[in-house]
Amino acid sequence: MQVPAETADPAAAGAGAPAAGRITPRGPVGPARGTVLLAAGTALLAAAVLTSLAVGAHQLGPAEVAASLWAELNGTGSSYADDVVASRIPRTVLGIMAGAALALAGVIMQGLTRNPLADPGILGINAGAAAAVVTGMAFFGVGATGANVWIALPGAVLTVLVVYGLASGRRGSSPVRLVLAGTVMSAVLMSYIQAIALTRPDVFSLYRFWAVGSLSGRTLEQARDILPFFLVGLVAALATGRSLNALALGEQAAASLGVRPQAAKITGALAATLLCASATAAVGPIGFVGLAVPHIVRSLTGPDHRWLLILSLLAGPSLLLFADVLGRLVARPGEVLTGVVTALLGAPLLILAVRRMRAVA
Repeated sequence: MQVPAETADPAAAGAGAPAAGRITPRGPVGPARGTVLLAAGTALLAAAVLTSLAVGAHQLGPAEVAASLWAELNGTGSSYADDVVASRIPRTVLGIMAGAALALAGVIMQGLTRNPLADPGILGINAGAAAAVVTGMAFFGVGATGANVWIALPGAVLTVLVVYGLASGRRGSSPVRLVLAGTVMSAVLMSYIQAIALTRPDVFSLYRFWAVGSLSGRTLEQARDILPFFLVGLVAALATGRSLNALALGEQAAASLGVRPQAAKITGALAATLLCASATAAVGPIGFVGLAVPHIVRSLTGPDHRWLLILSLLAGPSLLLFADVLGRLVARPGEVLTGVVTALLGAPLLILAVRRMRAVA
């Protein structure tokens, strides 16, 4: 028997309903507490952005960063500090976009599947993007960056469409069938990737850097390429809060509350796909952000997806940017790729989440 993850209106249901992650939630977020959480999340993100621009092989002070940003905006930058900040702006912008996209996609996937361990890759999005990139490298001469955005994005979207086609039945797609179909597609695509990469050393040498996931070596052009998809996914994601709250009660209860379950699922899946696909296309398949952030935020807000989505929008970029900075610090003058750092940080959080999950009869 499955226990619903949350109510359609957490304020009305109280704190008795367990969160999607089976972590005992706090009570409903009121206006005063919500304002505090929003202010804290905004301050954390501002600190992450400043740290990303200031910290690296060459350290800069806040005043230098501010002066260099002003010079960059006016087109008058000429000092060494100006060049350093200019080189860090693309990875910071992409860190904000990718962190927000992965965190929001994680919230949606956990809500749609009612699976506390779901992440954006559960529908095979990462595997689809990676398979498309490997195909482009092997047969169309695509390099490690640049055109990857326009190859990985349709590959991820096509994979999700196939997963939904496999999982759909007469009564629509259930969370269990979605997970199973996504797992099967991921296994098939990963086998294809390994077959190509291991038999083509030239492809493997290019693919292995992209596959780990990193913010380094990216450009603002890549951010502009994914911006339309990111914005559409962002708007769709923020509009799913009430629907996800209702779906947590079950499809019949959601329908009685005026929510169309299939339409809500399609909207949520579309938002998660666009967000995760655009982030993966730009920075590679970075893991654990979409899994860890919803659990962290849920422990502060309780089960209401409306607050989960808003605060994850702030917490996701903060986590990714701090992970990127940590990767620069531990291996100076080189750096550890961001995907490696997020995996090292996310694994303990995943273990903690599993240990705190409640057994469901």
